[in-house]
Amino acid sequence: MPDVSNLYLFIVAALLLLIVPGPNMALVTSHGVAYGWRAGLAAALGITLADVLMTLMVSAGLGTLVMSWAPAFDLLRWAGACYLLWLAWQALHSAPADSDAQPVQASLGKVFAQATLNSLLNPKALLFFMVFLPQFVSVDAGSVTLQLMFLGLLLALIALVFHALLGLCAGRLHGRLRNGIVSRRLGAYTVALVMTALAARLLLLNRPN
Repeated sequence: MPDVSNLYLFIVAALLLLIVPGPNMALVTSHGVAYGWRAGLAAALGITLADVLMTLMVSAGLGTLVMSWAPAFDLLRWAGACYLLWLAWQALHSAPADSDAQPVQASLGKVFAQATLNSLLNPKALLFFMVFLPQFVSVDAGSVTLQLMFLGLLLALIALVFHALLGLCAGRLHGRLRNGIVSRRLGAYTVALVMTALAARLLLLNRPN
């Protein structure tokens, strides 16, 4: 386990990073607004699963192994962008076309899977774990692998609480917008816009040296 001073610093840094608007925040908020707090919570849980998986990859050295292969960054980037554009198309396709259409109910399992894949297919997320976690590891505090796992799981837990609260708040806005064809279209269009913006962000990423 990392020493206490490093641990406090890690928690503060994690909280500061979480409050800066980013793709995960946009994903949770857009789903919460469009489909309700349950969808926002499902997205938060999906992101947490991805965080845990990336923690395991970094702790086992797999993250470095993947990124050491030059085309890996671009393959993940393009796969993620294509996936996000497909999600945007799906969101537009689900938008109600007339006033008699029923409100769209999101499959929570689908939202969970989408959020997980969105994080896993983002090479910048894996690089973040590879760069951020080792900064708070102390060689004198025991096994480096166990410290990386502890810090990664702690980060995932902090992020889960933050994103869950964010999803609940976004769900309150959904409650105000759910009535009316215009509001339901707005929710679907919001998700499509966010997915498209995240895809563009991935396409514009440059591979780090």
